[in-house]
Amino acid sequence: MYHFSTKGTCSTRIHFDIRDSRVHDVSFEDGCNGNLKAVSALVEDMEAAELIRRLKGIHCGVRSTSCADQLARAVEEQLKGNSIHLV
Repeated sequence: MYHFSTKGTCSTRIHFDIRDSRVHDVSFEDGCNGNLKAVSALVEDMEAAELIRRLKGIHCGVRSTSCADQLARAVEEQLKGNSIHLV
């Protein structure tokens, strides 16, 4: 399980797993509970590269990022082999 501290969003952390290049068990701490549960359900078992392609760059209002964008960045960092917090 990977843990990613977000920047610039209402959610503060994202938890997820990657197995066989697919994203699983996404959950967010804080933020818009219903919307983030929906994001988690929609990306379950999605190819990591597809998740990045679809979600990276999405903004929330005037912010230059969003919870979805932060998820894409976290998955991208993990795929690049950059260490984010693992438990």
